[in-house]
Amino acid sequence: MEHNFKLKDFYYELPHELIAQDPLLKRSDSRLMVLNREDDSITHRHFSDILDYIHEGDCLVINDTKVIPARLIGVKEGTGASIEVLLLKRLDDTRWETLVKPGKKVRPGTVISFGDGKLVGTVTDIVEEGNRIVDFRFEGIFEEILDELGQMPLPPYITHTLADKDRYQTVYAVNTGSAAAPTAGLHFTEELLLAVRKKGINIARVTLHVGLGTFRPVKVENISEHHMHSEFYVIDENAANLINKTKQNGCKIISVGTTSTRTLETAADENGYIKPCSGWTDIFIYPGYKFKAVDRLITNFHLPESTLLMLVSAFYDRERVLDAYKAAVEEKYRFFSFGDAMMIL
Repeated sequence: MEHNFKLKDFYYELPHELIAQDPLLKRSDSRLMVLNREDDSITHRHFSDILDYIHEGDCLVINDTKVIPARLIGVKEGTGASIEVLLLKRLDDTRWETLVKPGKKVRPGTVISFGDGKLVGTVTDIVEEGNRIVDFRFEGIFEEILDELGQMPLPPYITHTLADKDRYQTVYAVNTGSAAAPTAGLHFTEELLLAVRKKGINIARVTLHVGLGTFRPVKVENISEHHMHSEFYVIDENAANLINKTKQNGCKIISVGTTSTRTLETAADENGYIKPCSGWTDIFIYPGYKFKAVDRLITNFHLPESTLLMLVSAFYDRERVLDAYKAAVEEKYRFFSFGDAMMIL
């Protein structure tokens, strides 16, 4: 694996107005940039045209994680100061690893009340990155209280309020646990998925609960020194069988998003075959990595110098990807979570 890439090698200029602040009225109306690795061509399409690039017998791999309304605004007992708590990782029935703002004054022993005491959290520990362990007390079912009191944890570059919470979920989201949406999947509608099945394309569901570590900026100059946060994933027997059968038949594995990609590449053997498994992955994919399972990639347009852009550059070619991003800026594509999509063939 090459270790000589610097952070600045993944920088590109992005006009602020191209950061999508709101989802489109219809999910599949977003644009689709198709990059063909065989002839290095770029084609501009719409996401609803995606079936032109997926064939009978291929397998679409989707991440069915569901975003929790993980952003809680509470008050510090004693002072009444406003405190924001972002749930990152569930440790057990009542304890979570969290990101607290402003964090400096929130020491172990601090008690924070949410929703007039419907939910009360006590900070018990400070761990790496300054994250806080919070132990919650509540009556009833935690998920129901969270639904009532929590807000969707939209990325910081989205400043608009989201009118419909469901637009930051994929239409196939079922397994609760993410702090962010697997955004490549946001373009699929129920109708499009039906058309996928009608064409004889398999759909394999995997789960990776996206942590905010995915968006953590890379702060080291030599990117190989960056350490990824670990995220929990599950691949069941059904998904593994579908993927392996597709491989055996000589058809393509099309990964929807960087999260599905990281899940598959974590679980695959050297020949790209998958065993049913679950666990924690901190796989960091950057140029020099040899893909084992994934043949095609559907993804959004990612932040400059991000680990996601590095993964895409590993899948194709860094310079070609940056050229495509430059073309996307010129063509006024919409960027990031609510933005347009790219498919790499």
